[in-house]
Amino acid sequence: MKLPGGVGMLCNQCSMSLSGGCTVRGVCGKDPDLNSLQEALLYGIKGTAAYYYHALEVGYDNPEIGHFLAEALYSTLTNVNFDKNRFLGLILENGRIHLEAMKLLDRAYVETFGRPEPVKVPTGTEEGHGILVTGHSYKALYELLKQIEEMGLEDDIKVYTHAEMFPAHAYPKLRKFKSLYGNWGGSWLYQRKEFAEFPGVILGTSNCVQQPTKAYADRIFTVGIAGLEGVPHIRDYDFEPLIKRALETPRMEKIEGGQLLTGFHHTNVLAMKDKLIELIQEGKIRHIFVVGGCDTPHKGMGYYERLTELIPDDAIILSAACGKFRYNARDYGTIDGIPRFLDFGQCNNVYSIIEIALALASELGTDVNSLPVSIVLSWMEQKAIGILYTLLYLGVKGIYIGPKPPEFLTPNVFEILRKQFDLRLTGDPEKDLKDMLSKGIRVEDGAISVEEMD
Repeated sequence: MKLPGGVGMLCNQCSMSLSGGCTVRGVCGKDPDLNSLQEALLYGIKGTAAYYYHALEVGYDNPEIGHFLAEALYSTLTNVNFDKNRFLGLILENGRIHLEAMKLLDRAYVETFGRPEPVKVPTGTEEGHGILVTGHSYKALYELLKQIEEMGLEDDIKVYTHAEMFPAHAYPKLRKFKSLYGNWGGSWLYQRKEFAEFPGVILGTSNCVQQPTKAYADRIFTVGIAGLEGVPHIRDYDFEPLIKRALETPRMEKIEGGQLLTGFHHTNVLAMKDKLIELIQEGKIRHIFVVGGCDTPHKGMGYYERLTELIPDDAIILSAACGKFRYNARDYGTIDGIPRFLDFGQCNNVYSIIEIALALASELGTDVNSLPVSIVLSWMEQKAIGILYTLLYLGVKGIYIGPKPPEFLTPNVFEILRKQFDLRLTGDPEKDLKDMLSKGIRVEDGAISVEEMD
């Protein structure tokens, strides 16, 4: 968790910084722990900004979110705030605001595209020219599907989702379009191989896009927030150039494939709340595992594949985000008709999982930390960090994170989070599973502050 060569920090944000940046202590007076807290806040609000942006895309706003983003950014400027305790408070406040952003985006998508419904999505192909949509923007997908329909090309062009666009099939107003067919590939991690194999046009709608290889550089476009060097960018959702290019690509053949289940949401899961509680009380559901987050090339991602394989048959798994493509194709079976693997969709749909946990705790007359629930997160980038802050804001303890520690947290800062929230790093899946099934939360007594860094 240290920078190379024993460097404790790297800050070059103002003209006072030393040549190559301040690495031991800032000329302004900040130390590595304060620098770490500032970076931790910056990465959290980057994640919040992503969800806020997608809500704004479909016309939904909450000014409180924008106000906090301004305050948090301002606090990280040179010579503004040297109080570490206040930064810890801002990070937890970031968690609260991030929850509001996820809540806003959930409402925006439900009211715009309909309430998600469980659906089995084909992974094969249908006859016709193909368009593959990756990223996170349902707004971009909707506009594309609508224009294909308006041009009378629904029988000629089939649209496939990729990575975090996969859950789009669960929304009724998206699924109604005849041209939306199935899902192609897995997470963003393998896109260069999967895009090269896809014979049609590719559309990048948000983060999780990479510079294209020569194999598909002439048939990829971006829209919205996404941008790639040398790649045509769609303005004002006018997809005519993309659709025209798609008609120039080879037609795909009909090939049968498997199916993947998605579309779980707090509304359709809480509709069977009484049955869930009954199964928990009868011991038929011994434990609930929340296993989700980003996919990443780190070798430690094998942990999540192994953990989900080891989870016993009397436990259910709630998942969201693209890391699930490593383990969502297995047949986990059911418990009294309830699927053991429930996919809630994109990373922002962790909001639904939070709503379910809070509702179950309320019905059982306890708090979330007393539920038979274990949370295991994988992180790649800043949106996952924002979700972590939300869980910490809610007081959730005993969270496992991996596949590696955040490099922007100094050992001192991580120790503060460990003591206050029992934040853990993923280790051996067999040992961790044993601890999770026994709950295994050991929180040290007493409020924690940054004074312990001194």
